[in-house]
Amino acid sequence: MQITPEEISETLAMVSKQHLDIRTITLGLNLRSCTHEDVSVMARKVYDRMTSAAQHLVPTAEQLEREYGIPIVNKRISVTPIAEICAATNATDLSPIAVAMDNAGKEVGVDFVGGFSALVHKGISRADKNLMESIPQALAETDNVCSSINVGSTRAGINMDAVHTMAHIIKMTAELTADRDCIGAGKLVVFCNAVEDNPFMAGAFHGSGEADAVVNVGVSGPGVVNAVLRGMPHDADLTSIAEAIKATAFKITRAGELMSREASKRLGVEKGILDLSLAPTPAEGDSVAEILEAIGVGTCGGPGTTAALAMLNDAVKKGGVMASSSVGGLSGAFIPVSEDAGMIRAAEKGALSLEKLEAMTCVCSVGLDMIAIPGDTSVETIVGIIADECAIGMINNKTTAVRVIPAIGKSVGDKLDFGGLLGYAPIMPVNQFAGSVFANRGGRIPAPLNSLKN
Repeated sequence: MQITPEEISETLAMVSKQHLDIRTITLGLNLRSCTHEDVSVMARKVYDRMTSAAQHLVPTAEQLEREYGIPIVNKRISVTPIAEICAATNATDLSPIAVAMDNAGKEVGVDFVGGFSALVHKGISRADKNLMESIPQALAETDNVCSSINVGSTRAGINMDAVHTMAHIIKMTAELTADRDCIGAGKLVVFCNAVEDNPFMAGAFHGSGEADAVVNVGVSGPGVVNAVLRGMPHDADLTSIAEAIKATAFKITRAGELMSREASKRLGVEKGILDLSLAPTPAEGDSVAEILEAIGVGTCGGPGTTAALAMLNDAVKKGGVMASSSVGGLSGAFIPVSEDAGMIRAAEKGALSLEKLEAMTCVCSVGLDMIAIPGDTSVETIVGIIADECAIGMINNKTTAVRVIPAIGKSVGDKLDFGGLLGYAPIMPVNQFAGSVFANRGGRIPAPLNSLKN
C-alpha cells in the first residue's frame, strides 16, 4: 500500500497540534551466542553484541525525526530473556549481566533496555531462579534496564510458586530503590501470556521465534484521538464515535508504518511488528482517560468506563490493522496510572480504584500498570493482585500484566514522583483482606478448558 503525500501532510498537522509521536523504535537482539560458563565473560560478550548491533540505532532514529518531522520519543533495545543464556554458568548473581546491558545502552544512547527476563509459566529452571533472585540488585544498580517475568499462560495455567516469589521480589526491589521513589519496581512487570515482539517497556524482550535482529515500532496518539472526539457534537451516537476512532487509528498507524519501513531499511535489519497501542504521557491532552471522558464518561473510573474502553480498544485495532500488514505486540489502549494525566486526576478524586482498573484490564491492552500502593502492603496481597490479573489473561487468552510499586515508607495520600515519561503516581488504597492460605498454597492453577484448541 502506497503512503501518499496527503497522508504525510495530515500526519504533520497531528504532530504539531495533537501530540502525535512514535513512542518507540525498539531493536530486538538475539543474545544466544553470548552464553558462557563465566558470568563476567558472558557480561562482556553481551556488552559487545549490543554495542556493535545497535551503534546506528539512535543516529538513524534522529535522522528519521529530522526528515519526517515526527518525534520518536524513545529508542530502545530488547534482548533474549537473560535466563535463557545463563544455563551454562554456575553463578547465582546475574546482576553483572544487567550492569553490562545498562552500560551498553548508555554507550549507544538508548533510553531503555529490556530483557532481564525469564519465562516461568510452567516451571522454574535453575537459571530462571537465579535471575529472579538477582532482579532487586540488578534494578537497583542500573538506570535503564527493565525486567519481566512471565508466570502464566492460557496453555499452561498460572505458576503460583512463581507468583509468590515475584511478590517478594517486587517488595525487595522497591526497598532497594526507596531512595529513588522505589523506581526499581517501576521497571519490573509480571506477565501472563507475554508476547515475543513487544516494543514497549518494561516488558519488552526478544523472543525465541524472532530473527537475530529485528526493528519493532510502537506508535501512540491518544492526543490525536482525543482532539477528534472533542470536536464531535454531543449528540453523535456511539457508532459514529467508533467510526471516528477507527479512521484516526488508521492515520496514526500509517505514520508508524512509514517510520518502521525506513528504520528497517536504513539499519539493514528485518522489519518486525507495528504495535498500534495508544500509550499516554503525562502531557495534558495526551491521555486515554480523557478520551474516555470525551466519549461521555463523567470521570474516568465512573460507571460506563469499562464499556467505553472496550469500544475504544476495539476501534483502535480495527482501524490500525488496515494500515499495516505486520501489526503485533500488544496493540490496544494502555492505562498506566502514573503516565496519564487524566488517570492521575481520577485516582486523586477517588473515582478510579484498583478494583475498577482491574475490571478495565479485561477489555484493554496489558493490565495493572504503574500503580503505586502503600509500602506496608503485604506479600500475600500482592500475590492476590498478580493472580487475579493473570487469571483474567489466562481465561480470556490475552496478555495481562502487573506493574505495582510498593511505596516504601509512604501511605495513601502520598505520591511517588518519577519525572519525565513515567510521571507521578498517587498512592492508591488496596484491599487488605487477602488470605495467607491462598497465597502460600503454591502449585499451579491448571490451564482452562479453552486452552484445548487443537
